[in-house]
Amino acid sequence: MTTEEIIALEEQYIAPTYVRPPVVFDRGSGAYVYDLEGRRYLDFLGGIAVNSLGHGVPEIIGAVAQQAAKLMHISNLYHTEPHVKLAKLLVENAFPARVFFCNSGSESIEAALKFTRRWASEAGGDTKHEIVTFENAFHGRTYGAVSATAQPKYHEGFKPMLPGMVYLPLNEIEPLEEAISAERTAAVMVEPVQGEGGVNPAHVEFLRHLRRLCDERKVALIFDEIQCGLCRTGKLFAYQHHGIEPDVMTLAKPLAGGLPIGAVMMKSHIAEVLKPGMHGSTFGANPVACHVAHAVVSKMIDEGLADRTLEMGGKLTAGLNALAETHTDIKEVRGAGLLIGVEFEDKVGDVVSACRDEGLIVGTAGDNVLRCAPPLVIEQRHVDEALGILGGVLDAR
Repeated sequence: MTTEEIIALEEQYIAPTYVRPPVVFDRGSGAYVYDLEGRRYLDFLGGIAVNSLGHGVPEIIGAVAQQAAKLMHISNLYHTEPHVKLAKLLVENAFPARVFFCNSGSESIEAALKFTRRWASEAGGDTKHEIVTFENAFHGRTYGAVSATAQPKYHEGFKPMLPGMVYLPLNEIEPLEEAISAERTAAVMVEPVQGEGGVNPAHVEFLRHLRRLCDERKVALIFDEIQCGLCRTGKLFAYQHHGIEPDVMTLAKPLAGGLPIGAVMMKSHIAEVLKPGMHGSTFGANPVACHVAHAVVSKMIDEGLADRTLEMGGKLTAGLNALAETHTDIKEVRGAGLLIGVEFEDKVGDVVSACRDEGLIVGTAGDNVLRCAPPLVIEQRHVDEALGILGGVLDAR
């Protein structure tokens, strides 16, 4: 089919929940994707921080074929090897934990909310149920996840939200003291670096204060590392920058390099309250997704991808800051590793469109923040190409 035919059929058959540009992508290789007409685009969004190893990765293709030929699905009712191996790999490189596997970031948030509320209920009764989250966070689109997302625009038309949510400003320590209660609070959930909400890093002092308060008041601390985890910020896990550990950590986007998977890692005091039948997922712990995820995480570790992310993220950030010096409409460049936001004075939709027209894919994180989350395997030539395209677009704006 042609591009025009595909778009016409989509308008007829697909639910209108996205506004997509008039491009149909057909294949990818390394840091590039190609449309139906064969035009090449440098991918600096990475499937929204999913394709961390790039496109057409031999290890991923091989892992898919290998496991699909053996067993594609058997359900969570039975033991399989891939999910056990993946859980072991994650735990050995993070903190002592038990792991629950699901299919997406939103599902991992739902599970984390349920698990911590269950733990809190047993620890302090039904009054200990509040979940504290932070303004401009984004935790997903399902009801629990969107209720935990402290952005009113995502709530419009879907109220009432799940009760018991408390929203606070990020990086402000004083409001924490009153809001986090030993009697009422079940959990505090925070993104070490907010992604969708504007690429806003949480300050180390803020996170360490959160950890102390949660310990003192017997509250579970959840780190949402769905976008910022797995080498994206220059550590295998973002919490490792700060000298603290969460009680619960959610993972998803890059975990299987493009296949749907989510995971919840929880320390033993949370896991021990769970019993068979309390939660489940038919497709969770899917053998193909877990086998591929093991290959992806192993490659990240074996090839030192976190250090490479720091190096290339530093070069990209330096180049973006140089552009900011000559383009006064750029207010700030911020982020960590290869999760970078460029805040502009005005909306950036036209910048994103113009970059795509010139062969560069970038995204947004709010109306006026341009987001870069390229594959973690980019090289200096990719950084130079991206900066050249973006600079040309800004010059012509």
